[in-house]
Amino acid sequence: MSVILYRYDGSPFGAKVESMLALKSLPAAHVNVSPILPRPEIFELLGVGYRRIPVLAIGRDLYCDSSLIASVLERRFPPSAGYGTLFPKRKDGGSVDTGLVKALAQFYADSALFPTAVPLLSWDKVPAAFLSDRSKTLVEQQLSDGRQWLFDTETPGLADLAVFFVLDWVRGFPGVGGELFDKVKFGRTVEWLDNLSAHLKGLKASLPKPEKVSGKEAAARIATASVETLAFDDKSRRAFPAFDETAAGLLGVKQGAVVSIVPEDNSRDYPTTGLLVGLNDEEYILEVKGEAGTCLCHFPRMRYAVVSKAAKL
Repeated sequence: MSVILYRYDGSPFGAKVESMLALKSLPAAHVNVSPILPRPEIFELLGVGYRRIPVLAIGRDLYCDSSLIASVLERRFPPSAGYGTLFPKRKDGGSVDTGLVKALAQFYADSALFPTAVPLLSWDKVPAAFLSDRSKTLVEQQLSDGRQWLFDTETPGLADLAVFFVLDWVRGFPGVGGELFDKVKFGRTVEWLDNLSAHLKGLKASLPKPEKVSGKEAAARIATASVETLAFDDKSRRAFPAFDETAAGLLGVKQGAVVSIVPEDNSRDYPTTGLLVGLNDEEYILEVKGEAGTCLCHFPRMRYAVVSKAAKL
């Protein structure tokens, strides 16, 4: 099954997904795109208006947003099939905290921690907001009992990656690392960062070097691949994604209608428009058409809105 990652050097969320792939022991081809718009490899060739990176293609399914990508990687490439896991077992034998880990990744790391790091890109000195943020203190407290990974798991998982990708990104900024990552004050945090960095480096070294492909070549591969079959209609003999009619009624949309999906933040000017073919508890699925052909584009329900074509974005 073809796995292709649309990314660019320096993208923190791109690095996060690359680390997910490493934990899963899953090789992926890379399409290097521009850090800024336009990105014809995605917009024109695939028909996807989503402006953020990364985008992950698995066959003819395109997945947007790292939170959804994490769930999909675990479902489509399960540990039972020989892949690694983003939700490892606890060392004490306790149950996996899957829901709590997902919540931490989305609502703490992505929504609270990452925004405090962004202003560092344009400052010579570290902004007070980041210095006063308790993020590093919280990590230090979590590690205070001597555990190796944040949720005391056998191996690092999504919880570790979700916090690591922000702190490691900031640690690479010129002139800010020493002030923020004081080994006396944040010794356990710095050790955890170093250990996870070394662990990921080793995993990536064990995988084949990522194949670099052009946008056109990637689009051609995607357009001729298969989609994940989530349901099958005996009457039409056609495979299609599952569709929750009850949820659709609450949202005021119908299967097969032309809709747009937009993030519920400052990126609403970049909708992805297509036929609504799938809807479940976790995702919207649109059939989109680009120059290369048709694909299924997946967005998380959380933090994204579906808008009918007749409505104003």
